[in-house]
Amino acid sequence: MSIEQLMSMSDADYMNAAQLEAFRHRLEIRKEELRNNLDEYAHQLGAHENVSDPADRATQEEERTGLFRLRDRDAFELAKVISALARIDDGEFGFCCNTGEPIGVARLWANPTATLTIAAQERHERVSRQYA
Repeated sequence: MSIEQLMSMSDADYMNAAQLEAFRHRLEIRKEELRNNLDEYAHQLGAHENVSDPADRATQEEERTGLFRLRDRDAFELAKVISALARIDDGEFGFCCNTGEPIGVARLWANPTATLTIAAQERHERVSRQYA
């Protein structure tokens, strides 16, 4: 189902079976991509050469540090995707965790792991900046 088809549905049909299935499909594809990425990072991190040149060793360590960052980022996103799939199963997907209001199809299409409406997200970020 395309974004145009999802957006053309009435507000009364918000998070109906077709919409939920479209988001589930999108999240399942992303989950598989992330798992493949994590497998690839593990393979790349496991395959390292011993080099004697300090410059080459430094380059290799920098590359490994980058791979660790990518792995951590993807692992964090994978947890969010799994959580979103669980919210679909629980019937909570698409609704703000703070206010209970609909998050919106357009926002969810752009970020299917979103748990807050735009207004709630802005409040959260404002509070985080104040106390950071």
